[in-house]
Amino acid sequence: MTSQPAASQPDTTEDTISPQAAEVLRRQAAGLVRDLRELADPEGIAAKVDPVGFGGALGEAAKSLTRSPGAVLRAGFGFGLDSAKAVGAAANRAVGRTTTGPASLPEKDKRYADPAWEGNAWYYLARQEHALLADRLTELSQAARVSPVARRKLDWLVGQTIEALAPNNAVVTNPAWPKKIVDTGGLNVVRGARNMLRDAVQNRGMPRQTTPGQFVVGKDLAVTPGQVVFRNRLIELIQYEPQTEKVHETPLLMSPPWINKYYIMDLAPEKSLVEWAVQHGHTVFMMSYRNPDSGLADVTMSDYLREGPLAALDVVGEITGKDKINVAGLCLGGTLSAATAAWLRAKGDDRINSLTLMNTLLDFTGPGQLGVFTDEQTVSRLERSMRKDGYLPSSSMKTTFDLLRATDLMWNYVVNDWMLGEDPKPFDMLSWNADSTRMPAAMQTEYLRTLYLQNQFAEGKLELAGERLDLADIRQDTYVITAESDHIAPWKSVYTGAAKIGGKVRFVLSNSGHIAGVVNPPSPKSRHWYGESEDLPASATDWRDDAGEHKASWWEDWTPWIAEHAGKQVAPPKKVGSDAHPPLEPAPGRYVRNG
Repeated sequence: MTSQPAASQPDTTEDTISPQAAEVLRRQAAGLVRDLRELADPEGIAAKVDPVGFGGALGEAAKSLTRSPGAVLRAGFGFGLDSAKAVGAAANRAVGRTTTGPASLPEKDKRYADPAWEGNAWYYLARQEHALLADRLTELSQAARVSPVARRKLDWLVGQTIEALAPNNAVVTNPAWPKKIVDTGGLNVVRGARNMLRDAVQNRGMPRQTTPGQFVVGKDLAVTPGQVVFRNRLIELIQYEPQTEKVHETPLLMSPPWINKYYIMDLAPEKSLVEWAVQHGHTVFMMSYRNPDSGLADVTMSDYLREGPLAALDVVGEITGKDKINVAGLCLGGTLSAATAAWLRAKGDDRINSLTLMNTLLDFTGPGQLGVFTDEQTVSRLERSMRKDGYLPSSSMKTTFDLLRATDLMWNYVVNDWMLGEDPKPFDMLSWNADSTRMPAAMQTEYLRTLYLQNQFAEGKLELAGERLDLADIRQDTYVITAESDHIAPWKSVYTGAAKIGGKVRFVLSNSGHIAGVVNPPSPKSRHWYGESEDLPASATDWRDDAGEHKASWWEDWTPWIAEHAGKQVAPPKKVGSDAHPPLEPAPGRYVRNG
């Protein structure tokens, strides 16, 4: 009896891999090949080891200083001489005298509030030596003749070095450390070592600013009542429930930046601009951007324009039945809002009634500290590093912004967490700051090149979705708020862009920084300045000289302005959403929770 061939077994493998998963696998495979190639490519290795190109800036400085040995000798000799004077002053203080050292020390620096920095000879000497070193490093840096790009990087590096070497960052030169040992019986050393090890493993070696779980989105943060009424691949649109008996007839659409979670504009009760607007009678809508993954690697600024503000405007118009909509944008969300207004103008569409731009750059000739990371070489290296995954990791974005304020956002927590062994104090704003987002590769390089490198919007050369855009084409009344301590969108640079808008501009300067400029509820510390004339002077300095100070939050100044542009008071909508756009789920939605 001959044996029969075994019946073929059915193939139980299901071909159910999604296009998104296939794209991720394809990119990972391609990325592996590129990684292997980069092992033999010096530029590829440089992109990984030194993505910002600091090595080149240091090389330029070194070459310049070798041609000016006198500057190096003067700095070295001057430091040695002044250092000896500082030692003498400290020695005198050790025996009860009050001799002043050669370094000029700033009086207002919260890091040195402890009387020991003045009363103890050792700590006084440490601070003197640090100030002297800072002066000499700055002197050497300024003596180097380097290119403008290298100058920005060199100045930033010197500043970072000075901050890193500050005496309060080291256990042997910070009086708080031995005091804490006495107070805790040495437990702070154990706790600090535990925290350092934890952060090395779980937080990429950076000290924690918050304790996970202290603030929960939807419970503690982003809690203004509302419903998601629209969703596409890039945004969710939230409509907030009315809280007043009457509302203005013109709705308000808020446009957050795509590089952060939207809820900095709806942080917490009494700290929420959304809540403030709703409680002042506005029908408020908010865009919430998706946290992109590899599947969105190829989306562009034109995609963000079409599927972001333009799509949101369509939905807001359909739900409210209004053909005029006020738009308020923050940071790059403000830049995109202005681009939307210019794009619609090119199409003959005037549905945007007014613009509010918060800490928004439109002219990028003065990008502030971000200029360190936005030269052609750095952008090219960044583009190369994103090829594998198709996005910039959220950790890269967060680290970049933390380093821009290293004293407050890094070294402060080195001392608190690692040296003193404490947990970070609860702070809702920093909880938001830690909730970072990824950036799609195409969008990231496009906006860096077209805006930061080429300044196309301000020069009338930016093309999005088939239209060339010009700031002068923005004819809407525009409220521009900026902050005097803003390190991301310097206020004078914001002014330069605002002055190019074609419509009437109310320019207001707040006393806060980039984030506190948004989270700015009325407070005894609030200040803002504005000029009485609607015509902006040629320079920001001239405007500042003429601007009057007002002891109030800019929220209180914006409230009557936006009310004047929001039409008459009418009955609030009977329901959230519409038949075409019914509620999908309660605010804050799902996109804001995407990790």
